[in-house]
Amino acid sequence: MTVSDPGTPEPRPATPGASSVEQLRKDGNELFKCGDYEGALTAYTQALDLGVTPQDQAILHRNRSACYLKLEDYDKAEIEASKAIEKDGGDVKALYRRSQALEKLGRLDQAVLDLQRCVSLEPKNKVFQEALRSIGGQIQEKVRYMSSTDAKVEQMFQILLDPQEKGTEKKQKASQNLVVLAREDAGAEKIFRNNGVQLLQRLLDTGEADLMLAALRTLVGICSEHQSRTVATLSVLGTRRVVFILGVENQAVSLAACHLLQVMFDALKEGVRKGFRGKEGAIIVDPARELKVLISNLLELLTEVGVSGQGRDNALALLIKTVPRKSLKDPNNSLTLWVIDQGLRKILEVGGSVQEPPGALTVTANSRMSASILLSKLFDDLKCDAERENFHRLCENYIKSWFEDQGLAGKLRAIQTVSCLLQGPCDAGNRALELSGVMETVIALCASEREEEQLVAVEALIHAAGKAKRASFITANGVSLLKDLYKRSEKDSIRIRALVGLCKLGSAGGTDFSMKQFAEGSTLKLAKQCRKWLCNDQIDAGTRRWAVEGLAYLTFDADVKEEFVEDEAALKALFQLSRSEERSVLFAVASGLVNCTNSYDYEEPDPKMVELAKYAKQHVPEQHPKDKLSFVRARVKKLLAQSTAGLLASLGRGEEKGEGGTVRALGPDSLGLIFLGTCWTLKGLSLQALLPLALEGTDVGQTKAAQALAKLTITSNPEMTFPGERIYEVVRPLVSLLHLNCSGLQNFEALMALTNLAGISERLRQKIVKEKAVPMIEGYMFEEHEMIRRAATECMCNLAMSKEVQDLFEAEGNDRLKLLVLYSGEDDDLLRRAAAGGLAMLTSVRPSLCGRIPQVTTHWLEILQALLLSSNQELQHRGAVVVLNMVEASREIASTLMESEVLEILSVLARGKEGPVTRAAVACLGKAVEYGLIKPNQDGQ
Repeated sequence: MTVSDPGTPEPRPATPGASSVEQLRKDGNELFKCGDYEGALTAYTQALDLGVTPQDQAILHRNRSACYLKLEDYDKAEIEASKAIEKDGGDVKALYRRSQALEKLGRLDQAVLDLQRCVSLEPKNKVFQEALRSIGGQIQEKVRYMSSTDAKVEQMFQILLDPQEKGTEKKQKASQNLVVLAREDAGAEKIFRNNGVQLLQRLLDTGEADLMLAALRTLVGICSEHQSRTVATLSVLGTRRVVFILGVENQAVSLAACHLLQVMFDALKEGVRKGFRGKEGAIIVDPARELKVLISNLLELLTEVGVSGQGRDNALALLIKTVPRKSLKDPNNSLTLWVIDQGLRKILEVGGSVQEPPGALTVTANSRMSASILLSKLFDDLKCDAERENFHRLCENYIKSWFEDQGLAGKLRAIQTVSCLLQGPCDAGNRALELSGVMETVIALCASEREEEQLVAVEALIHAAGKAKRASFITANGVSLLKDLYKRSEKDSIRIRALVGLCKLGSAGGTDFSMKQFAEGSTLKLAKQCRKWLCNDQIDAGTRRWAVEGLAYLTFDADVKEEFVEDEAALKALFQLSRSEERSVLFAVASGLVNCTNSYDYEEPDPKMVELAKYAKQHVPEQHPKDKLSFVRARVKKLLAQSTAGLLASLGRGEEKGEGGTVRALGPDSLGLIFLGTCWTLKGLSLQALLPLALEGTDVGQTKAAQALAKLTITSNPEMTFPGERIYEVVRPLVSLLHLNCSGLQNFEALMALTNLAGISERLRQKIVKEKAVPMIEGYMFEEHEMIRRAATECMCNLAMSKEVQDLFEAEGNDRLKLLVLYSGEDDDLLRRAAAGGLAMLTSVRPSLCGRIPQVTTHWLEILQALLLSSNQELQHRGAVVVLNMVEASREIASTLMESEVLEILSVLARGKEGPVTRAAVACLGKAVEYGLIKPNQDGQ
């Protein structure tokens, strides 16, 4: 029996549909042999859908398990093998495959049971016997390790809980070791089983920041991807207690608690998605209940007096990540509906917070924007008019409760809440503006003598100006009011906001050159005044950011862009502001850059459709003449000359600081677009900002940023562009571009970039293999598009310098070597060069492959001869190296070669001009003489 073969069933009686099932199974087997595991999976699945017999189901499930093993998806491999065993308990292949999957998943005790069953069914099978010995050794090693770990864990806790060791280096080292141990699943399990959670609770009780950080980071390891340990941890510590650690004043501790809660959410949600089945296979009562308890406590934290502003922001960030559906294709939005019913008023309370009243909530500059983002996410997650109407009703009732019964302070609170909605779910904000007396109060408060009241009203007016439903009212009635505020107010904070309102109205036409809101030159005057405010460093950053926001609106106009990039002082001021940690500042800065670099998606309209629209008297948007590519490139160069690359890096660092959503809140993933649009000249300067976007942004942002990384890797020396450890972080984003949902260009650029990285070092090749890129690269070697096929082959040949990949080529029952041999005979010289280079390298390090070349195709001799006779020196040299490796590997192969025309070709090459080809040919003939296959000439040649 060959256990790596997908399996061939014994003959059985014909059944309805059997021919179709049989054909699909055969097709799947052929695809499997060719290395197309995804295609094989599809074929086996289609066969299962035909209503097959239990015996056929067992065969197809175990074949699917084999595919998942090859794709390194061991969870699914185990599930499929288990299904096969359910149908046929004596299916030895399924048992063996499940044992392989369980071993990879680290569940050695379960894997050994399956192997013992295999040996009992086939006691003489050496493969099973060897696997059982191997796994037995692993278990013994694990037992020894765990035994020694017991004492270490106990010793670490003794040191950490000893009051005499306070502040010592010994204590610091013990905390670090505990965190490192918890990162490994075996270590985390050992800590957990040694009363670890209770001991960690005592560390949290000390109130010492260092010990609390060590405890929280250790708990992350205990709970990571482990549902039952997560539930047990929450039970011991108390959900409220864990959540309220977020609210401490120490920012590092608050962020560590935020990370722990995110890990807990992931573990619980994974359990819900998989039907309560965690990584360890334990069954618990109801993870959905634990999930709601966690969220309920987060919502309670939002309005708790005494909670730090940083903690409140972290709670909002967790809700943003956890509550809405990841994909609108998922029909279940029950969690969103529950949060709206239970906590919408609490979120609105944060969004509408005003600092003035005593006892008000502590908020940061980011809190209101975070609340707006969360409200927008919740509203977007609603599926029908009834759900949206309920959202509107709750918002309006909340606003009315403040506006109608709480005096002037209540009206201010209500208007601030309306501003929060206008920045988030603007439909809800527009409806709130229409509530009786709201707009009138906004306009009345604009004339107030108190700066605090004016600020609230003017900001509401600004946010309302950008919403289409109210734009006509504001344009007709608000321009004069805003102008009056700008001219008569003595407060800079009021004047600059009034100016932004005018900027917002002036940019209502967007990039449409034909739609001018104000008279000719007015937009440029507004921009000039904004730049003046921006450069005034006597004003605080929170106020100056309004000038940046005004420019963000005005830079839809290409004339404004041109003037802005020429203003060195304004660009310098923008660079300084980008170092702010306030999200609204970063949002405005990045938005302005998106516009200046035209880093938004723009499609040229179809000329025929334009003519049709004109004929129908429809408005056709016009592009500004200064938005053509030549102008855009010139602007990008000027921006880069003014350290804008450093500015972009500053924007990206916001993500590294745990401010989730700062940049991701930008329209169509604007930073990713900026990098993609400018990476042809940014080179390595943008890496610090690109990596967070490529790893943690939205789907579109990740793809754009990853593509920008690919372009940088292709067009520059990766070791210079990504210095130090950074180069290893680039691999994962590049691999993400190999997925089928990416475009052909993105696939091609990713393959080219990975080829460059794979040629640098073994450690980089190991990283690429670890990211499970090899099966995807193999798939693209069969791509119809010649450039993608060639790039994949080049990448695979560089990866073949790694032992793991060499093992794949040497493994029985695959066609990887055959593909390289056949590609070495293709018409495309670049593809031939890549394939022949791979063959030359593989046959040098794995002589056993030399003997298999004659077996993979009957045309192998013709292919080698064509390489040796090629006019291309590189191809000729690679062919000569392959032949030399084959000759040195075996006298039998050498004999076959010397009996063919290869001998004559080598003789001619050996007499050629001194060079690598000549030396290889001479070495081949020398080895043939040594074997006694040929005799030297009389002159010794």
